[in-house]
Amino acid sequence: MAAITRLVRTTSSISYLARRCLSSSAASDANSHAHRCNTSPDRNVQWVFLGCPGVGKGTYASRLSSLLGVPHIATGDLVREELASSGPLSAQLSEIVNQGKLVSDEIIISLLSKRLAAGGAKGESGFILDGFPRTIRQAEILEGVTDIDLVINLKLREDVLLEKCLGRRICSQCGGNFNVASIDIKGEDGNPGIIMAPLLPPAHCMSKLITRSDDTEAVVKERLRIYNEKSQPVEEYYRSRGKLLEFVLPGGIPESWPKLLQALNLDDYEDKRSAAA
Repeated sequence: MAAITRLVRTTSSISYLARRCLSSSAASDANSHAHRCNTSPDRNVQWVFLGCPGVGKGTYASRLSSLLGVPHIATGDLVREELASSGPLSAQLSEIVNQGKLVSDEIIISLLSKRLAAGGAKGESGFILDGFPRTIRQAEILEGVTDIDLVINLKLREDVLLEKCLGRRICSQCGGNFNVASIDIKGEDGNPGIIMAPLLPPAHCMSKLITRSDDTEAVVKERLRIYNEKSQPVEEYYRSRGKLLEFVLPGGIPESWPKLLQALNLDDYEDKRSAAA
């Protein structure tokens, strides 16, 4: 906690963390999927994405990052970068990740602090966080040093999440993320069916696909169990502050992306950006 607090209080290059970039009134009706969010193109957002492993936080956070021109900071990527390094945390992180456990608050905060400091030094302003916070303590630390405007909580059926996680692939050469799962689950017990087409790689990546070491059925189920156990208090923390937007994914990217933009009041914004390009 002290590390991230010191960064905000003493490092002028990331002083943007201490100011409000988007009115919190945007989330006053966050329990509705038709929630509207007042986003101004000349103000940088400070948003958080929540959701189970494999739900698509990185996909949608990255798209919004490009649309709004703010950095997408994924704590999962920070962990994987540290794992690939020869740093002092690499061996410790490897054991934690391969068992499907949550990385400790101290490690995540240390990695995030370094990333924010590096971004601040480059003049970055605003952010979209993906994968943080995951615990109440992390949420309280984050709330103590910056003003989060909106928390987008992505929801998806657990059987679909399991298939998605087991279908994830990474290109060992370019680092691209793909998914070979073709999901077609019929609706039952009043729940709608869901169809998700695979996200296949280009031909030159096909022979270089690898599976993440933590994407085994046993590990994925354990990660989902732990996430569900830990997520409820975090969701309630932001819900009680009027900042939580619950968004149930209706399908794959073609079905979900336009509806997410509509929920965020950004559907017209994308059209204007495209017209100006």
